[in-house]
Amino acid sequence: MRKWDVIVIGGGAAGLFCAIQAGKRGRKVLVLEHSETIGKKIRISGGGRCNFSNIYTNPENFTSKNPHFCKSALARYTPADFVSLVEKHGIAYHEKKLGQLFCDGSSQQIIDMLLRECEAAGVEVRCGCQVTDVSKDQQAGSFSIKTNQGSFRSSSLVIATGGLSIAPLGATDFGYRLARQFGLKIEEPRPGLVPLTLTSQMLKQLAKLSGISLEALVSCVSKDAKHRTELRENMLITHRGLSGPAILQISTYWKRGTPISINLLPEKDVLDLLMRNKVSEVALANLLARWLPKRFAQAWCELYAASKPLKQYDLSELREIADKLQHLQITPAGTEGFKKAEVTAGGVSTTELSSRAMESKRVPGLYFIGEVADVTGQLGGYNFQWAWASGYAAGQFV
Repeated sequence: MRKWDVIVIGGGAAGLFCAIQAGKRGRKVLVLEHSETIGKKIRISGGGRCNFSNIYTNPENFTSKNPHFCKSALARYTPADFVSLVEKHGIAYHEKKLGQLFCDGSSQQIIDMLLRECEAAGVEVRCGCQVTDVSKDQQAGSFSIKTNQGSFRSSSLVIATGGLSIAPLGATDFGYRLARQFGLKIEEPRPGLVPLTLTSQMLKQLAKLSGISLEALVSCVSKDAKHRTELRENMLITHRGLSGPAILQISTYWKRGTPISINLLPEKDVLDLLMRNKVSEVALANLLARWLPKRFAQAWCELYAASKPLKQYDLSELREIADKLQHLQITPAGTEGFKKAEVTAGGVSTTELSSRAMESKRVPGLYFIGEVADVTGQLGGYNFQWAWASGYAAGQFV
């Protein structure tokens, strides 16, 4: 049984980054990845260009049972720090929008960068290595890991196995099972950044709108019912329900059985716009088409307000139209599940972990980083920044 200082289970963004930091400290590090290649999620991210960070990252971009937990790690490894690493390796990048940073080339550049850093830090990476058993020798204070490639022992064990999202890439519940094995609490894993589905009746009503994308302000009451979350981005109507950045963002905060509110014309006083055209011969659908996609405006009128010249509506009707345009209430049937979710919300409870080291409070030497922990970022590079930051934090202590 070979002895290592640190064994990292999971060769994704967080696991590799933690291994690099530990290797730089002179620790003997082994990364075990069950897939045949490392960084599968990195490879497909950002449409193949890897949205590797967001320059506006702050704790408010993350959700967790303890919203303060992420502050320590995020403060110690910032987007500017990762950008410096990217620049050091000569990788060209650009800001797409809202602070989102992408490679000019491909995601493979980030993977290659991480592998080069692993090599420079003396980190060994083994792919196709399935872990079958993990135990801890309390007397020796070391972990024993059995795999299909033999058995290994280490004084520090880092779990960076991600969540249940995007199962075709090899997602498993290994990290949660291991946490439970050692008596750690789990916040129930759920799909995050995921499209929302609608009832069959509502889908029939919205069938004509399928494929339309438009900017909207989407809001919902948070899961703890303590505050209202609002996000303004594009919304896409699909044959199964609602998607697009605005919906993916809100899905992490949405509680099943509650409505979401959609403002189709944010920053406009719709009633005032309608009243100013009250004596006009222009039809409602044509007026709305000045600000909304024409096909959407026509279909929306068929659903919620028969289109006729503005002068034919009375004041109460105009008020109702304005309210439906700016406070449209839709109760989703559910989500498209882990198969379509970009991340897994929930995970190993932050009450079990040190925010400084990401180490288990109950089991010395056991660390949980990245998506497997109960910290979930919004869409736009935030989850990668959490991977780098949590990996960096653990890497200073393992």
